[in-house]
Amino acid sequence: MTVSDSIQARLPHPAAMLELIKPITWFPPMWAYLCGVISVGVWPDSWALVVLGVLLAGPIVCGMSQAANDWCDRHVDAINEPHRPIPSGRIPGRWGLYIALAMSVLSLGVGWLLGPWGFGATVVGVLAAWAYSVEPIRAKRSGWWGPGLVGLSYEALPWFTGAAVIAAGAPRFEIVAIAVLYGLGAHGIMTINDFKAIEGDRQMGLRSLPVTLGPVNAATVAGTVMVLAQLVVVCLLVIWGKPLHAAAIAVGIGVQIWALGRWRTDPAKLAPWFNGTGVGPYVLGMMVAAFALQGLPA
Repeated sequence: MTVSDSIQARLPHPAAMLELIKPITWFPPMWAYLCGVISVGVWPDSWALVVLGVLLAGPIVCGMSQAANDWCDRHVDAINEPHRPIPSGRIPGRWGLYIALAMSVLSLGVGWLLGPWGFGATVVGVLAAWAYSVEPIRAKRSGWWGPGLVGLSYEALPWFTGAAVIAAGAPRFEIVAIAVLYGLGAHGIMTINDFKAIEGDRQMGLRSLPVTLGPVNAATVAGTVMVLAQLVVVCLLVIWGKPLHAAAIAVGIGVQIWALGRWRTDPAKLAPWFNGTGVGPYVLGMMVAAFALQGLPA
């Protein structure tokens, strides 16, 4: 082996680094940020704030959180997913940690460009990402606190940030209420991911809901949390004079209830199916709610 080959062997491959930050996970916070922008009902003075915020929410902060989680989860992944970049050795040594730390600094730098509200939200997002994964906090040890923290960070926080950046101030109550409700409901969405790691979580002492409640009960809880949050959204939109938007979201709830019934027949096997069929209407409902908020009087 030449010196050049030896150096390359100690450096992570670009494809492995991209896999580490999991592009497939970027969509929810990017979508939520756009929901926040739309819900304000004000045409942005600069679309750069929209583009920069979307990039911050997705590839940068969410990507950072994935790198941090993979580094802190490297021992669990060696059992559940040994092909992942870190346990497989494609991200060698401590490079997973270095990437997560560098992206944390990058997140704060980009967040600073979004003004005080954007920077404050970025600080919260970075802290939440590390609190979820790193010892001794490691919120993901709990099947209740872990998914709750991620749900709020993925949906409520970007929604709030998008609204605050565009409004250049605190969003009004209605926007915050809907953002928080969708963030709370996302607890169920985050629980879906735990079905792929039941054995490894059990061995490593992670008390995910599929481990503590069993797959069927965990699926029931996850789906129920999603549905209840949306039912409150529907009720609020009716109260606020937006019955058509509420009806559209209610139709999506019906699809989710049907999908939940099928998911419960084989939760571990059908979790990826429910992640598409059940979560899709939930995500579309977020945008419907954002447009409903846009039309509310200030």
